[in-house]
Amino acid sequence: MRIATISIFINNENSVKKVNEIIHEYRNLCIGRFGLPNIEDNLNIITLVVKGPQDEISAMSGKLGNIDGVKSQTTYSKN
Repeated sequence: MRIATISIFINNENSVKKVNEIIHEYRNLCIGRFGLPNIEDNLNIITLVVKGPQDEISAMSGKLGNIDGVKSQTTYSKN
């Protein structure tokens, strides 16, 4: 089991629904969520704190990063 943060940057308003669907799909991994809509710069930022097997966390981050107008980055804790 690993703990990680996933930073998600959404530049395409039409991608928000798909991002939320994937977060819902992996809801069992999520232990915290912080969202910041930045309407002025057309950028939505979501930070997730997740806990689970590294392969599941990587799969979630990969699916998020494959959405048009979305960039995701995962940082793992040392342990």
